[in-house]
Amino acid sequence: MTEQRLPAAMPEKPALDGLEAVWVERWEAGGVYRFDRTRSRDEIYSIDTPPPTVSGSLHVGHVFSYTHTDTIARFQRMRGREVFYPMGWDDNGLPTERRVQNHFGVRCDPSMPYDPEFVPPDRPDPKRQVPISRRNFIELCERLTAEDEKAFEELWRRLGLSVDWSMTYATIDDGARAASQRGFLRNLARGEAYVSEAPTLWDVTFRTAVAQAELEDREWPGAFHRIGFDLSPGQRDRGFGDRVWIETTRPELIPACVALVAHPDDERYRPLFGTTVRTPVFGVEVPVVAHHLAEPDKGSGIAMICTFGDVTDVTWWRELDLPTRPIIGWDGRLLPEPPQGVPAEPYGELAGRTVHGARERVVEMLRESGHLDGEPRPIRRPVKFYEKGDRPLEIVTTRQWYIRNGGRDAGLRAALLDRGRELVWHPPHMRVRYENWVEGLAGDWLISRQRFFGVPIPVWYPLDAEGEPVYEAPITPPESALPVDPSSDTPPGFTEDMRGKPLGFVADPDVMDTWATSSLSPQIAGGWERDDDLFRRVFPMDLRPQAHEIIRTWLFSTVVRAHLEHGGLPWRHAAISGWILDPDRKKMSKSKGNVVTPVSLLEEYGSDAVRYWAASGRPGTDTAFDTGQIKIGRRLAIKILNASKFVLGFEPSGTPEVTEPVDRSMLAALRAVVGEATEAFEGYDYTRALERTERFFWAFCDDYVELVKARAYNGDPSAVAALRQALDVLLRLFAPFLPFVTEEVWSWWRAGSVHRAAWPSPDDLAPGADGDPAVLDAVGEVLRQVRRAKSEARLSMRAEVSRLVVSGAQAGLVRQAQDDLCAAGNVEEFVLEAPAEAAADADAPLTVTATLGA
Repeated sequence: MTEQRLPAAMPEKPALDGLEAVWVERWEAGGVYRFDRTRSRDEIYSIDTPPPTVSGSLHVGHVFSYTHTDTIARFQRMRGREVFYPMGWDDNGLPTERRVQNHFGVRCDPSMPYDPEFVPPDRPDPKRQVPISRRNFIELCERLTAEDEKAFEELWRRLGLSVDWSMTYATIDDGARAASQRGFLRNLARGEAYVSEAPTLWDVTFRTAVAQAELEDREWPGAFHRIGFDLSPGQRDRGFGDRVWIETTRPELIPACVALVAHPDDERYRPLFGTTVRTPVFGVEVPVVAHHLAEPDKGSGIAMICTFGDVTDVTWWRELDLPTRPIIGWDGRLLPEPPQGVPAEPYGELAGRTVHGARERVVEMLRESGHLDGEPRPIRRPVKFYEKGDRPLEIVTTRQWYIRNGGRDAGLRAALLDRGRELVWHPPHMRVRYENWVEGLAGDWLISRQRFFGVPIPVWYPLDAEGEPVYEAPITPPESALPVDPSSDTPPGFTEDMRGKPLGFVADPDVMDTWATSSLSPQIAGGWERDDDLFRRVFPMDLRPQAHEIIRTWLFSTVVRAHLEHGGLPWRHAAISGWILDPDRKKMSKSKGNVVTPVSLLEEYGSDAVRYWAASGRPGTDTAFDTGQIKIGRRLAIKILNASKFVLGFEPSGTPEVTEPVDRSMLAALRAVVGEATEAFEGYDYTRALERTERFFWAFCDDYVELVKARAYNGDPSAVAALRQALDVLLRLFAPFLPFVTEEVWSWWRAGSVHRAAWPSPDDLAPGADGDPAVLDAVGEVLRQVRRAKSEARLSMRAEVSRLVVSGAQAGLVRQAQDDLCAAGNVEEFVLEAPAEAAADADAPLTVTATLGA
């Protein structure tokens, strides 16, 4: 028997612990993942990597989806493509502002002067935040995001993302701001961006406008109030009595009421159409109108139209050409002055109150005046919220910027639907979400936000002789001046001392919402108008990986911007990942407090094990968090180490050829696996590629290695050659999923990195892979039954089998590996009982009888 000799580079006791630190450093030093920008576009595979929101810490959901992208990047790199795989940081917007406010105990007050010596309080009090200038606030945002970005990068490196870390960007850096402002100015020049004063969904906590894509419905407690509107004597003659009764959950909006509405076919209220009624308590005369959106079977069938209680009010107001009586301010409190036509005396009791406080007082006033019928009836109903907000949205009239997205243009909508059909979706059914969203758009894309840490809208307005802004004549900077901040930079032709003065200028105070910048992520990462050579090589990109819930926001908005600017798609493929669910099958999210942070998992189980769990989640499918699956991944990584040590302990002799049937059978089976894994990856089904590879690997270890172990120890050239060929291929198949353990083993016997090695092809296994895969299946099944018999008899696996009888249609296949089977099972006498060919049932299982002992 030949003594096993380990390669000089192989440790005596291989282990997983510490591999991440070793290989992260070596990969960076060797530039293994460095992008070669000299390659042509046809040779490049470019990825529009999602820039994670920098607002605290990453959670296991990020690890899940980013691992999916990394497996595809690694596969494409091994297929010979030069992979453009940058990383961005989404660090502007509300999440960052909220984190800064809580972390430092401050709040932004634009009226405050800049304090260059400002130091945040040592012990921040979230309930008593210190007001600071916008510039001071932005400095704190930049300081905190820089710390978060460093921590994010460290975790991503430890996870093994094959990112080129020399190509990072942030959505608030100069390049991103210039690209975002350039895109906006071009939208404006083409008439695709416009400003409008209109009813706007408004978050009173953040005091900012909210776009349709940022809404979510939440169950919210409320109550129906039955309220009477006074009728005129002529109306009473028509059989209505003294009052007409409506039911509403928003009695505080009575002073904002501009009409009552019922369905045109509702016989109950037809006599009232074209007449007027008077609002309770306030006595304002309002018309009774008809509209098809009124619901006869809801409440009393007749409703208030207020400016504005919900989006249906906005539709009624616009289509029926009604007046406006706004009463709710940006802070969520009732305005200090009543709207035109509303008496000041009763309204004065509501001025300055919160919506809740005003509701309570109005109910008291209705009860006192006799206009409330009975007591409010408690209900729970869906209410619109900003996805990051804590209070129901209001609708206020504001001046906002929009970009056309097909919501009001049937032609553009049809073109964007066509773009969705051009895109290759993985999985394909996700396209339906895109189409449903586009077809359901109710308006254009609202992009302006009344916040501080974001990309400023690059516009100023001239002031007339009275010092009033001339909004119809915006002043824009030349593209060469970008990025600009209108609050501190001056427009062309003006000087700073003219700011805010008659015949001078004023800056647009708003910033763009985060999607207005993130929607240009392929352009920002690819160097649009900044690095023309790079942009030509990577755009349009090959892949957009992302989660399914932001198809309506990030994916759609990116398609919109590319369609408007470039006349095409921003990428060819979209790979959609699912959510991570907690044990109760609920989505993990920071707001719900049910997230799992990944650092402890990586420390306890190792990065390869965590990646294995992530890669087991199928594209587009929600996956439960499962440490059990992570443990299986760690067991797999350890098995790769141990099996590799065993295989590499046998040195090949001369020019080894694979000659034995079971060896050729194994390689033939592996050849099929290579084909299946390659096909799966090309279809972006990384999970199937992993499953097929792993299934073969365990059979390889449990069956094949045990069968040929004796021959290998005896220096049999066929066994040694087959073992080493299989290991070479298996390491490359596993490399996209388990980068650390595969790189470690590769370094024991191969030059360079496994991640720059060629992806295996069936030709790698020729000519020894022309055997019959059924041979290994058959003999492996017999070996398993022998082991089972020993286990049931509570004997050692080394116990002798005095007689082994095998029969069945497949028994002839076992004959080809008889010697290996007898050696592996310690069989003394082997008997083969093959039935006559005519009587054989090809699908019948093998029958195995093992006689144990003497």
